[in-house]
Amino acid sequence: MNILSGAIMIAFAALGAAIGNSNLFGKYIEGITRQPEARGVLFGQSMILFGLVEALPIIGIALGILLLFGVIGG
Repeated sequence: MNILSGAIMIAFAALGAAIGNSNLFGKYIEGITRQPEARGVLFGQSMILFGLVEALPIIGIALGILLLFGVIGG
């Protein structure tokens, strides 16, 4: 059961990161097309948000790998 739960955790963490990054960079490109002069500000903000979007899936993947190999869990 740990193997299945670890695999599901890894899959959903990767899916969530993909959806979050696609929304983030889609809005970033949309913002650049609306206001090209704000490109530098938008880039800095999008990189900060990219780090925040990636933090939780990385933790989820790490916990999923620990479950997968039986390090944690019952």
